Amino acid sequence: MRLLHTSDWHLGQLFYEHTRVQEHHAFLTWLIGELNRQAVDVLLISGDIYHTATPPTQAENQLYEFVKAAKAACPTLHIVIIAGNHDSAKRITTAQPLLAQFDTHVVGRFDFQRPELSVINITCGDQHCAILALPYLRTSDIPDAQMSYAQAVKEAYQLMLEQCQLEDDSNVIAMGHLHARGATVSEDSERALVIGGEDAIGADVFPPQACYVALGHLHKAQIVNAKEYIRYSGTPFAMSFSERQYHHQVLLLEVQDNALQSVNPLYIPRHRQLHLVPEATLLPLAQVCEQIRQLPGPDDEQGYIRVRLSSKELATDFREQIELALQGKDLLFCGVERVRSQRESKNDELELQDLSQVERLDAAHLLSEAVNEHDELEDHDITNEVKDLFAQLVQDVEQEGNNED
Repeated sequence: MRLLHTSDWHLGQLFYEHTRVQEHHAFLTWLIGELNRQAVDVLLISGDIYHTATPPTQAENQLYEFVKAAKAACPTLHIVIIAGNHDSAKRITTAQPLLAQFDTHVVGRFDFQRPELSVINITCGDQHCAILALPYLRTSDIPDAQMSYAQAVKEAYQLMLEQCQLEDDSNVIAMGHLHARGATVSEDSERALVIGGEDAIGADVFPPQACYVALGHLHKAQIVNAKEYIRYSGTPFAMSFSERQYHHQVLLLEVQDNALQSVNPLYIPRHRQLHLVPEATLLPLAQVCEQIRQLPGPDDEQGYIRVRLSSKELATDFREQIELALQGKDLLFCGVERVRSQRESKNDELELQDLSQVERLDAAHLLSEAVNEHDELEDHDITNEVKDLFAQLVQDVEQEGNNED
């Protein structure tokens, strides 16, 4: 049985205020071609199908059109979708009766009283597959307040297993949208999950009966705890300029008689390139503009561009000069990063001042930034009590955002 693992599509996302509809369409078109070429039996989408709990209508249409086109190209294909933390469980399951006509299974929320609703059984030829489809588990879903997050996840998988009527050669696949301990978080495209990482869980929560664990939530494709069968597929798109050199992928796997035969990445063509100018050493504005003029023209490449300037750059018309250098190019402007040197006590390291990334910084970093911005303050002025109170405030804000669903 051949399966394709992907996650974190974030349909409806704006990249620095620019719509990504064309990029999403290009990816989905490419994906349908790969599903057909690779003769995939089951497509696994491990959460965050949308970027927000209330996605634009165009994003929902993209998903439905994809399902329809994928089934037309691959008539025997099954699709399994679980909700991520960005998704509304109710919203993505609303169309379940219709999607079921296209062999598409959607699990929005795990019910500890009815775990069988999260078990998807699929048979292809002589191979049976039991998919334990665990969506993002919110604290409100956990019935016992004394149960830790890791215990709840482990219990959910165990309850699903108990609902399975497995043969010795049944393929068991676990899906999840969560933060596995030890996994690498993308540099600046993911907000802190919980202050201190309390919701990061160990690999021991996954059922040992599973021959593959298909995870979503983290944006980098990676193996968890050196276990080849536990993987994140990563997002199909660059979510920040720090990922401009990264090759995004989906994972093609083959299982037989509950043994993982192979896992291979399929690299996704990038519809729009990302340019950060200059890449390293800061340059005067005139040289920055010259580098921009040297970038490919509209007939060669579509792309995004973000400019880095020294905070000491005094030119008042820097924006006009940048716009002039961009003329005649198909590059979407994504703003300016003002870069300053930290105080000598920080060894003159470069620091990016990018307010659009503030929501992705943890509490300790935010407090450190506040101290750096006020010369009359020193680190010892911030007491442990203040640090604890501020960390709790940030955590409460994060939790409120998670509970909006």
